[in-house]
Amino acid sequence: MPSTLSLALPTANRALVDYTLVGTPIPIHTPPQPYNRIAYAAGHVVVDPLADYDPWVKPQIDWDRTLAFREHLWSLGLGIAEAMDTAQRGMGVSWQDALELIRRTSAAAGPGNLVASGCGTDQLRPEDAKGLGDVIAAYEQQMEAIEAAGSRIVLMASRALAYVARGPDDYAAVYDRLLTQAQSPVILHWLGDMFDPALKGYWGSDDVAHAMDTVTRIIGEHSSKVDGIKISLLDASKEIELRNRLPEDVKMYTGDDYNYIDLIAGDGERHSHALLGAFDAIAPAASAALAALAAGDDRRYRDILAPTEPLSRHLFAAPTQFYKTGVVFMAYLNGHQDHFTMAGGLESARSAVHLAEIFRLADQAGLLSNPEQAVTRMKAVLAVRGVVS
Repeated sequence: MPSTLSLALPTANRALVDYTLVGTPIPIHTPPQPYNRIAYAAGHVVVDPLADYDPWVKPQIDWDRTLAFREHLWSLGLGIAEAMDTAQRGMGVSWQDALELIRRTSAAAGPGNLVASGCGTDQLRPEDAKGLGDVIAAYEQQMEAIEAAGSRIVLMASRALAYVARGPDDYAAVYDRLLTQAQSPVILHWLGDMFDPALKGYWGSDDVAHAMDTVTRIIGEHSSKVDGIKISLLDASKEIELRNRLPEDVKMYTGDDYNYIDLIAGDGERHSHALLGAFDAIAPAASAALAALAAGDDRRYRDILAPTEPLSRHLFAAPTQFYKTGVVFMAYLNGHQDHFTMAGGLESARSAVHLAEIFRLADQAGLLSNPEQAVTRMKAVLAVRGVVS
């Protein structure tokens, strides 16, 4: 009799290879003590697959399941980075839906549950921006709404600003205006063009060193209004360089889904906190590892997270902007939603071979919480794609 924990998975050479699960699921526990790092997971949204709607036009969000997943992340000691690109912001989820998401999550957050919400300009099409004033107005509209919801702000990189800005001084002018009027310190957001090609040359230069000069100047002039900066360039050396240039009271939040283990651990003098889309997919491992780090057990921290980096690197493989497909696929395998359907039909953005490798790596990292269920669901997804296991 075949094992219930075995199935045939497709490979890149078009073969089907039998795979038997080997991982031991990581137990899900409430952390025994507070972490010594701030850790935000950028949460995804769950759509309603049975609603009668046009998924490429406007998704129907399943609010109950979406908020239940946030409760799951909070229970693991993680904060929520709300309405970020992991939530398909700008890739199926509009500003109107994002604001509703921000309001609901902020209202649901209990004492000690962190929420920081993305503030951008996505209600303004880049080609409709006539100048910096239009960009500032779009940012201000979102800032006011998010602050009214009671959430901390993540000041997201703006496609419209990248479109109209003519150099570093334009970025400085916009951020000076926004940071001056922010009610409380914000988290800045530097997202590389591997995540969003429209953000190429952000901070006014294609040269990262020059861009870094601009952003450090902006932070230095407004350090009392900057809680930290999230950097997602998938280059640990650049993050460390910027981290070493920050004022002492300004935090670095790693957004590096390739190299987070060493960046969070730090170098003995400085470390990064976390604001990661990967933490949505690897939440139980992130929680257990951060608890070990807080207890002073660096070896266990690394042992838990070491198998997750190959998974995360695969999830965020080029084209990186489609990583959201793998994140939602993980949530489906682990029973946080009963379907593999996404806003904008983005469940089709990754191949069957890519999804099969997610399954293998998730198993090896102990991140399939119910292996029997995961096998059944993996087989169902493969069957829809013409692979009978």
